Amino acid sequence: MLIAKMLLCASTLLLVDPGATDRKMELPPSEPQEKMVDGVKLAAIEANLVSYTNQERVRHGLPPLKVDEELMESARDHAQWMTRNQAMVHTSRSVAENIAMGQPHSSDAVGAWMNSSGHRANILNSRHRRIGVAAFRTARGTIYWCQQFRR
Repeated sequence: MLIAKMLLCASTLLLVDPGATDRKMELPPSEPQEKMVDGVKLAAIEANLVSYTNQERVRHGLPPLKVDEELMESARDHAQWMTRNQAMVHTSRSVAENIAMGQPHSSDAVGAWMNSSGHRANILNSRHRRIGVAAFRTARGTIYWCQQFRR
Protein backbone atom coordinates (compact mmCIF):
# COMPACT_ATOMS: atom_id res chain seq x y z
CA MET A 1 0.00 0.00 0.00
CA LEU A 2 2.81 2.39 0.89
CA ILE A 3 4.54 1.63 -2.41
CA ALA A 4 1.31 2.32 -4.32
CA LYS A 5 0.97 5.69 -2.56
CA MET A 6 4.59 6.53 -3.33
CA LEU A 7 4.11 5.60 -6.99
CA LEU A 8 1.00 7.75 -7.18
CA CYS A 9 2.86 10.71 -5.69
CA ALA A 10 5.84 10.15 -7.99
CA SER A 11 3.66 9.82 -11.07
CA THR A 12 1.88 13.07 -10.22
CA LEU A 13 5.22 14.84 -10.15
CA LEU A 14 6.02 13.47 -13.59
CA LEU A 15 3.39 15.74 -15.11
CA VAL A 16 5.85 18.63 -14.82
CA ASP A 17 7.52 19.61 -18.07
CA PRO A 18 11.26 18.82 -18.01
CA GLY A 19 11.85 22.03 -19.94
CA ALA A 20 11.60 23.88 -16.65
CA THR A 21 15.31 23.28 -16.12
CA ASP A 22 16.74 23.93 -19.56
CA ARG A 23 14.06 25.80 -21.50
CA LYS A 24 11.37 28.32 -20.73
CA MET A 25 8.63 26.82 -18.63
CA GLU A 26 5.33 26.16 -20.37
CA LEU A 27 3.73 28.86 -18.23
CA PRO A 28 5.45 31.92 -16.81
CA PRO A 29 6.37 31.47 -13.12
CA SER A 30 3.65 33.95 -12.11
CA GLU A 31 0.94 31.68 -13.55
CA PRO A 32 -0.38 28.60 -11.74
CA GLN A 33 1.06 25.22 -12.67
CA GLU A 34 -2.48 23.83 -12.77
CA LYS A 35 -5.29 25.24 -14.86
CA MET A 36 -9.02 24.65 -15.07
CA VAL A 37 -10.04 23.89 -18.65
CA ASP A 38 -13.69 23.11 -19.36
CA GLY A 39 -14.17 22.54 -15.63
CA VAL A 40 -11.38 19.94 -15.43
CA LYS A 41 -8.15 20.53 -13.47
CA LEU A 42 -5.13 20.03 -15.74
CA ALA A 43 -1.40 20.28 -15.21
CA ALA A 44 0.09 23.18 -17.18
CA ILE A 45 1.68 20.83 -19.70
CA GLU A 46 -1.71 19.15 -20.29
CA ALA A 47 -3.50 22.49 -20.67
CA ASN A 48 -0.89 23.54 -23.21
CA LEU A 49 -1.28 20.27 -25.12
CA VAL A 50 -5.03 20.91 -25.37
CA SER A 51 -4.43 24.53 -26.37
CA TYR A 52 -1.96 23.71 -29.18
CA THR A 53 -4.29 20.98 -30.45
CA ASN A 54 -7.26 23.35 -30.49
CA GLN A 55 -5.21 26.04 -32.23
CA GLU A 56 -4.63 23.58 -35.07
CA ARG A 57 -8.33 22.72 -35.23
CA VAL A 58 -9.41 26.37 -35.31
CA ARG A 59 -6.76 27.13 -37.95
CA HIS A 60 -8.43 24.47 -40.11
CA GLY A 61 -11.97 25.77 -39.53
CA LEU A 62 -12.96 23.23 -36.87
CA PRO A 63 -14.41 23.86 -33.41
CA PRO A 64 -12.13 23.43 -30.42
CA LEU A 65 -12.35 20.16 -28.51
CA LYS A 66 -13.75 20.07 -24.97
CA VAL A 67 -11.76 18.39 -22.21
CA ASP A 68 -13.49 15.21 -21.05
CA GLU A 69 -12.80 13.87 -17.53
CA GLU A 70 -13.13 10.21 -18.54
CA LEU A 71 -10.77 10.69 -21.48
CA MET A 72 -8.34 12.52 -19.20
CA GLU A 73 -8.31 9.58 -16.81
CA SER A 74 -7.86 7.13 -19.67
CA ALA A 75 -5.08 9.16 -21.32
CA ARG A 76 -3.28 9.60 -17.99
CA ASP A 77 -3.51 5.89 -17.23
CA HIS A 78 -2.16 5.00 -20.66
CA ALA A 79 0.66 7.57 -20.65
CA GLN A 80 1.66 6.46 -17.17
CA TRP A 81 1.67 2.81 -18.31
CA MET A 82 3.83 3.68 -21.34
CA THR A 83 6.21 5.64 -19.11
CA ARG A 84 6.49 2.86 -16.55
CA ASN A 85 7.05 0.22 -19.27
CA GLN A 86 8.98 2.52 -21.63
CA ALA A 87 6.84 1.22 -24.48
CA MET A 88 4.74 2.86 -27.17
CA VAL A 89 1.53 0.87 -27.54
CA HIS A 90 -2.01 1.69 -28.66
CA THR A 91 -4.38 -0.14 -26.34
CA SER A 92 -7.80 1.41 -26.86
CA ARG A 93 -10.05 0.61 -29.78
CA SER A 94 -12.96 2.60 -28.36
CA VAL A 95 -11.33 6.01 -28.88
CA ALA A 96 -9.03 7.61 -31.45
CA GLU A 97 -5.57 7.94 -29.95
CA ASN A 98 -2.30 9.72 -30.68
CA ILE A 99 0.82 8.71 -28.76
CA ALA A 100 4.39 9.96 -28.97
CA MET A 101 7.60 9.98 -26.98
CA GLY A 102 10.66 12.13 -26.71
CA GLN A 103 9.36 15.55 -27.73
CA PRO A 104 10.54 18.07 -25.12
CA HIS A 105 7.53 20.40 -25.22
CA SER A 106 3.79 20.10 -25.88
CA SER A 107 4.07 22.25 -29.01
CA ASP A 108 6.70 19.82 -30.34
CA ALA A 109 4.39 16.85 -29.72
CA VAL A 110 1.48 18.51 -31.53
CA GLY A 111 3.82 19.57 -34.35
CA ALA A 112 5.03 15.98 -34.77
CA TRP A 113 1.45 14.70 -34.87
CA MET A 114 0.47 17.35 -37.42
CA ASN A 115 3.34 16.14 -39.64
CA SER A 116 2.00 12.57 -39.59
CA SER A 117 -1.06 11.90 -41.74
CA GLY A 118 -2.76 9.45 -39.37
CA HIS A 119 -2.19 11.57 -36.27
CA ARG A 120 -3.19 14.72 -38.14
CA ALA A 121 -6.42 13.00 -39.20
CA ASN A 122 -7.25 12.33 -35.54
CA ILE A 123 -6.64 15.95 -34.55
CA LEU A 124 -8.61 17.33 -37.50
CA ASN A 125 -11.47 14.81 -37.45
CA SER A 126 -14.64 16.91 -37.63
CA ARG A 127 -16.63 14.28 -35.70
CA HIS A 128 -14.41 14.55 -32.63
CA ARG A 129 -15.78 16.83 -29.92
CA ARG A 130 -13.93 15.70 -26.78
CA ILE A 131 -10.31 15.21 -25.80
CA GLY A 132 -8.21 13.77 -23.00
CA VAL A 133 -4.45 14.28 -22.84
CA ALA A 134 -1.47 13.33 -20.70
CA ALA A 135 2.29 13.71 -20.51
CA PHE A 136 4.53 11.73 -18.18
CA ARG A 137 8.29 11.55 -18.13
CA THR A 138 10.74 8.88 -17.15
CA ALA A 139 13.48 9.38 -14.58
CA ARG A 140 15.81 9.99 -17.54
CA GLY A 141 13.58 12.78 -18.84
CA THR A 142 11.88 11.11 -21.81
CA ILE A 143 8.28 12.29 -22.08
CA TYR A 144 5.49 9.97 -23.18
CA TRP A 145 2.52 11.83 -24.67
CA CYS A 146 -1.06 10.67 -25.17
CA GLN A 147 -4.15 12.22 -26.74
CA GLN A 148 -7.51 10.48 -26.87
CA PHE A 149 -10.51 11.70 -28.86
CA ARG A 150 -14.20 10.86 -29.15
CA ARG A 151 -17.50 12.32 -30.25
